Amino acid sequence: MDHKSSRLEGIRSFLSVVVHPVQFLVSLPLAITNQTFQLFVSYKTLKEENNALKQEVNVRTAGLMKLQTLEKDNIRLRAFMHKSQEIAEEVLPAELIRATHFPYKHVILVDKGTPLGVKKQQLVLDTNGVVGQVVRVHPLSAEVMLITDPSHGIAVEISRNGLRTVAFGSGIYNQLNLPFLPNDADVREGDLLITSGLDGTFARGYPVARIKTIQEDQSKPLADIMAEPIAQLDKIRDILIITSKPKIIELTDSEVTEKIPTESDDHTNGVKKRN
Repeated sequence: MDHKSSRLEGIRSFLSVVVHPVQFLVSLPLAITNQTFQLFVSYKTLKEENNALKQEVNVRTAGLMKLQTLEKDNIRLRAFMHKSQEIAEEVLPAELIRATHFPYKHVILVDKGTPLGVKKQQLVLDTNGVVGQVVRVHPLSAEVMLITDPSHGIAVEISRNGLRTVAFGSGIYNQLNLPFLPNDADVREGDLLITSGLDGTFARGYPVARIKTIQEDQSKPLADIMAEPIAQLDKIRDILIITSKPKIIELTDSEVTEKIPTESDDHTNGVKKRN
């Protein structure tokens, strides 16, 4: 009857409604499995791309930190000497594993070690500024002493005028002490401190801190000056380890001439960079 006429069409429609929930339940596990797998694959792909992009941004930021501080005065000096040097450094991204939270010890453990070229005294940065230096290396990890550790000192200079001094850790994440500057020193609140490179450990030009408070006591020969680190030392997760010494690249006189900035370049980003 169903084959030769349409009298059972109503019953067929009714049965299709009754059977539909069963069909749905039967196909549900497979549909959920497929959807979950697709979501997992998409999440994994996005996470890998995100991590790769984040590491690339961190590496480029480290290079820009030094470039912004040194480029103009270095170019003028190179032109004066009729030859030029460019500095290239290798950067290794790393992640925080563990951090100690004691006033007398500011040390973190990162996930890169000896096989990847990590060595003692290598400079460590985040995307803002100097974090510290490597003090102990293991096969799968390394210990980094932060610049705020009470036993740490770093040679710095004021970017505005080149005045040099040493910044010591205070045991507080947002404070460095500058105990060796006299009361009449040319220091202003907000001055940027950069690495001077005179300690033989850190290359020159990386941002370290900004002057926060200046207290002068005429009864004492030295001022009480405190600076705030630019790096987010109490929040760092991703860091950069400078794993190589600067490579010196000699430029010809013609290349130096091309790199000499004009007066208008002092207020623009018109300086050409050599790849």
